[in-house]
Amino acid sequence: MSEAGRTGWLASWLVAVSLLFSLSLSTEIEARASWPNGPLVTSGRWITDADGTKITYVGANWPASLETMIPEGLQYQSIEAIVSKVKDLGMNAIRLTYAIEMIDQYYENGEQDITMQTAFINALGQDDGTAIYNKVVANNPSFGAETTRLQVYDAIAAECAKQEIYVHLDNHISKAGWCCSPLDGNSWWGDEYFSISNWTRGLSFMAEHGKTWESLTSMALRNELRVPLNDTSDTQLLNSYNWENWYKYVQQGADAIHSANSDVLIFLSGLDSDANLTSVVQGTALAPGTGTFNRDDFQGYGDKLVLELHVYDNIYSPPTSSCSTITQKWFNAGFQTLADNATNQFPLVVTEFGFPQNTSINEDAYASCILDYFSSQNAGWTIWSLGGSYYIREGTQDYDEEWGLLSHDWSSWRSSDFITNFLSPAVKASTAPISDDSGDSSSDGSSDNSSSASALVREQGGIILTLGVIGAIFLKSYFW
Repeated sequence: MSEAGRTGWLASWLVAVSLLFSLSLSTEIEARASWPNGPLVTSGRWITDADGTKITYVGANWPASLETMIPEGLQYQSIEAIVSKVKDLGMNAIRLTYAIEMIDQYYENGEQDITMQTAFINALGQDDGTAIYNKVVANNPSFGAETTRLQVYDAIAAECAKQEIYVHLDNHISKAGWCCSPLDGNSWWGDEYFSISNWTRGLSFMAEHGKTWESLTSMALRNELRVPLNDTSDTQLLNSYNWENWYKYVQQGADAIHSANSDVLIFLSGLDSDANLTSVVQGTALAPGTGTFNRDDFQGYGDKLVLELHVYDNIYSPPTSSCSTITQKWFNAGFQTLADNATNQFPLVVTEFGFPQNTSINEDAYASCILDYFSSQNAGWTIWSLGGSYYIREGTQDYDEEWGLLSHDWSSWRSSDFITNFLSPAVKASTAPISDDSGDSSSDGSSDNSSSASALVREQGGIILTLGVIGAIFLKSYFW
């Protein structure tokens, strides 16, 4: 064969191998559904995507449930800039809060949301509200006089989808304002502002509204349920604070969300400001009744339930210096649900914890203790709080948030030492890929099947490429 012919044969062979390899590669890419590859579900102690890949929520809280009922910080930064801060840390989730009062006003207003401009004026007064509105629009020029509060939420959800950040929607409170106190009328079902029917209506509304959000992967029933002390003469309300009633209302709320949006995970918080999940994870009697927690009571969506816990040892006094004492406390409170031998095994996300962002945080043994514990247990977490200020909090406008990761104007990190020495390493540790044998007690085999299928596709591509190279060498040696 002539040299030209030999060269043609070799070229044809390499083209054929290249086409086969490209086809194999495209098959693998198609097998990986686009982000977020949902709906997300649970399997034992894990959250998994549609391929069975284990997901750990790691992120920050973005408050939006204070008096304006608009996500904070937009007078200082754009939505894109704020979400980018979360992404730059390597985080994958935002816990976005809302108040039931926003949905109540929607219905009171003839099923039409209030504009952002009106909301600022109502909460801050004509002059201050108008000034803040103008700053928000300057930073976010897609907004205008007709933009509603819900459209601001829509814009955040869209930006989160663009940057591949999960949105976890949290019902933080009923009457908008700073949370949480046992005296605020928002503590427990039936409290002054905590209407049960309005609550379930609000959950259903937001679940339905969020159907258009690609980034919405989960919703929570309620933030920090606590003893209602707003009216201590109401003994019926006080006596209703127990696990038995908790279970009754949790089922109602979960049904409301799932009926409206069957895709989202549903987070359940416990008692004592969400510092107590013991009766759920231990399977003990839901006192004063004798019944116990049973996934079958959540018909058709038992694989959508996630537990959440709040970890605050450092609010009222310095925490103990013993890390083992701290971790044992939280194991007993709820982390035991992650154990292989747990009576009731669920995924667990610590949806609130945090630290004042001052100079001493760099040497805080407590911060190191709990961040290490979260990652060692493969527990999810969202730190309080992302932003450095509030439009208004407890009567003070432009209130500074010393626990905020960001500076007052949301432009930079409040404590760069904390970000560098504590938070970034914790994010990296918590978002590291989880192996299939990491304490997975699931028996349905879905994770293994999907992993095997993906591995087979990759193996096929490798085989094709290897054969191509060997064939090319053979042809060259044979013809030359």
